[in-house]
Amino acid sequence: MINITLPDGSVKEFKNGSTPMDVAMSISEGLARNVISAKFNNETVETSTELTTDGDLILYTWRDDEGKKAFWHSSSHILAQALEELYPGVKLTIGPAIDNGFYYDVDLGEHSISDKDFKKIEDKMLEIARGKHEYKMRSVSKAEALDFYRSKGNEYKVELIENLEDGTISFCDHDTFTDLCRGGHIPNTGIVKAVKVMSVAGAYWRGDENNTQLTRVYGTSFPKQKELKEYLALLEEAKKRDHRKLGRELELFTFSQKVGQGLPLWLPKGAALRERLENFLKKAQKKAGYEMVVSPHIGQKELYVTSGHYAKYGEDSFQPIETPKEDEEFLLKPMNCPHHCEIYNYRQWSYKDLPKRYAEFGTVYRYEQSGELHGLTRVRGFTQDDAHIFCTPDQLDEEFKNVIDLVLYVFGSLGFENFSTQVSVRDSQNPDKYIGDPASWDRAEQAIINAAKDKELDYIIEEGEAAFYGPKLDFMVKDALGRSWQLGTIQVDYNLPERFDLTYKGSDNELHRPVMIHRAPFGSMERFVAILLEHTGGNFPLWLTPEQAILLSISEKYEKYAEKVLNLLENHEIRALVDNRNETIGKKIREAETSKFPYMLIVGEQEEKNGTVSVRKHGGEDLGSISIEAFADLVNNEIKSTLKEF
Repeated sequence: MINITLPDGSVKEFKNGSTPMDVAMSISEGLARNVISAKFNNETVETSTELTTDGDLILYTWRDDEGKKAFWHSSSHILAQALEELYPGVKLTIGPAIDNGFYYDVDLGEHSISDKDFKKIEDKMLEIARGKHEYKMRSVSKAEALDFYRSKGNEYKVELIENLEDGTISFCDHDTFTDLCRGGHIPNTGIVKAVKVMSVAGAYWRGDENNTQLTRVYGTSFPKQKELKEYLALLEEAKKRDHRKLGRELELFTFSQKVGQGLPLWLPKGAALRERLENFLKKAQKKAGYEMVVSPHIGQKELYVTSGHYAKYGEDSFQPIETPKEDEEFLLKPMNCPHHCEIYNYRQWSYKDLPKRYAEFGTVYRYEQSGELHGLTRVRGFTQDDAHIFCTPDQLDEEFKNVIDLVLYVFGSLGFENFSTQVSVRDSQNPDKYIGDPASWDRAEQAIINAAKDKELDYIIEEGEAAFYGPKLDFMVKDALGRSWQLGTIQVDYNLPERFDLTYKGSDNELHRPVMIHRAPFGSMERFVAILLEHTGGNFPLWLTPEQAILLSISEKYEKYAEKVLNLLENHEIRALVDNRNETIGKKIREAETSKFPYMLIVGEQEEKNGTVSVRKHGGEDLGSISIEAFADLVNNEIKSTLKEF
C-alpha cells in the first residue's frame, strides 16, 4: 500500500500501482470525469501513471492553469499529426503550450500554409480528436530515439535528442502518431472538442537567425465549442481595446522611427493624463511620509557594477557611453535604486531619523530586443513610480504593510477591484541566480509572508520568481476582459544596503545596516497607462480623463453662450472644451461618443434662455436639462465616489 497526500492535507491509502485517475475516482465520479492532468511530488505525470511510492498528489481540471497547460500541450500533438497527414514529408521540431493555446514549429519543405488552409487543418484535427485516442508515454533509449528520427530524416529531433541523457528520453504515442515528449497530457484526444488555427509566422530554429527558418503554426483549443466562441469574441473585444489603437484615436502618444524604436512620445493629452496620475500618487505619498528626489538619467558604470545590475543585466542594457577621459564609462540608467542608495549615503543617519522614504518618477532605459517591443507595454525608455524605503529591521513589518495600503488605494481609485497577490521567492534549485546570504533571504521572505497574512491578502507562493537581490510581493490584476497583469510590486532587500555600505547609528551608538524596501504601485507609467487604457476601453475614471465634458452648440448663434458655460466650468475646475465646428448636432454627438467624452453638454435657444445645459452621458443616457452648478455637483460627486481620500 502507498499513502497519497492530497492538497487539503488529508492522507489516503491506495494499492501500490494505483493511478491519479484511481485517486480521483475514489473521491467522486464527477471529479474523475473532469480530471485531465496531475502532479505527483511536484512532477507532472499522466492520469494513467502508476504511483509506486508515498507522495503528494494534485489533480487538475480544465479550470486550473496546469490543466489548461496539459490540454494545450496535448492539442499541439494533434496539430502535429494533422500537419504530417496533410503535408507529407514535413519535419516537426517543437510544439509547446503557451498562454491561451499552443504552437508547433515545422519545416514544411516544399509546402506552404496560409490562412486559406486553416479550415482544412482544423477539420483534420477534429477528425483525429474524435477518435478518442489515448496518450501513452514510453521510455526509449537514446540509440532507439536517434534511429527513429534518423529514419524519418528529421535532423531537428536528432539534434534535440543528441543533447539529452540516455535514460531521460521518452516518446508519446496516440493513434498512429509518435512524438518526442517529456509528458503531461490529457487522458485522450476526445476531450478536445473545439480547435482554431489562429495564425502562421516565421520562426528560426532555436531562435537563431543563422538557422533554418521554420513555419510556426499557432492554435488554440477548448473542451466545449461554446468556450471557443466566447474566447474568439473576447479577442475581438481586445482588438477594440488595444491600447495602441486607442492611444492613436484619443491622441495620447505616438512613436517615431527617427526618435527610435521603443521610445514613446507623449502628446499633450497623454502628457496631461500622466501628470494627473503622478500628482495623484504624489499627494498620497506626501501623506504617507515620502520625500521626492531627482536622480540623473546616467550614472558611472561602476555604480551598476557595485549594485550588481551590470553583471545581471549588462547585456540587456544600452552599452556603456565612453567619455573623452580615459577609462571613464557611463550607462543610461537601467534602475533608480543605486542612485537612491547614494542619496541615502550623503550623510550619516541615526535610528531616530528612520525610516527614510525616497520617491521619484525616474526614467530608466533598457535595450529590449526589437521583436519584443509592443506599444507601451514593452519599451526601451520608461518612467517608474519608484520609491525606496530605508528602515530598521524592527520597522520593516509596519513599513511593508503601509506600502500594501498605498497599492490597494491606487487600485481602488482606478477600478482594479479583481486582483490576487504572489509572494515571489528564490528558486531553491538555482541559488547562484541570487546575491546575498541565505539568512537574509530567509528573513526577507518570511517578512513578506507575514505581511500578506496580516493584511488578509489572497496570495500564493511562487518559487523562482524573486528579483536577483530579494523576494517580492507582486500584485496580479485582472482587467475587464479577465486577463491577468502583474501590476505593482513590493520588494524587501538586505543586499543593496550591504553592497553600498549603508548604515545608521543605533541606540547602542553602533553602526547597523538598514533594510531596503523597493516599491512601485504603477510599475511603469507607460505599461500602467497601456493596461488602464485596455481595462477601461479608453473610458477613464472621470477624475483622470483628459476632458470631462464637451460643449456642443446647436448652431453658431449659441457659440457665445457655449464659451460662457466653458468659463463657468473652468471656475469649477472641470476640464471641458467647445466644439464650434459648422456641423450638424447629430454628427457632433456621434464624434463625441467616439472620442469618449464622459459628458456632452448641448446648448441651444432653451438652454441659453434658462442658463442651463442639456446633459448627455457617454453611452447615450440623457440626463435632461440642468443648471451649470448642478452639473458641477454631478461631476464632483462622481469623482468623490471613485477618488477616495488616502
